[in-house]
Amino acid sequence: MRILITIALLIVSNSFMTYAWYGHLKEQPEDKKTGIWVFATTILISWGIAFFEYIFMVPANKIGYQGNGGPFSLIQLKIIQEVTSIIIFMIFSLIFFKGEVFKWNHAVAFLLILIAVYLVFKK
Repeated sequence: MRILITIALLIVSNSFMTYAWYGHLKEQPEDKKTGIWVFATTILISWGIAFFEYIFMVPANKIGYQGNGGPFSLIQLKIIQEVTSIIIFMIFSLIFFKGEVFKWNHAVAFLLILIAVYLVFKK
């Protein structure tokens, strides 16, 4: 059960993180300006969204970590988080940035990351 809770919390956390980091890049006419106030506002809004990332990330790590009775080592938690982050990013970019195209080298890079996951979990 801790495995599922940890992964679910990481998925939600990474969804907020991805939106906080990249959501403001969606091209909108009023975003053409790049003055200090535009950057400051964008940063504050992103921090506000990222706050929710932490609300889910911290419990995911607490619940999932072996030192707290969870099923994962620290390295395994980080690898799960990275893979989750990439998957969420791929979905996000396909939905919100329809012009972004995944190429063969992106697929190979993701495959290499999956091999890393296998190696980290191999006993």
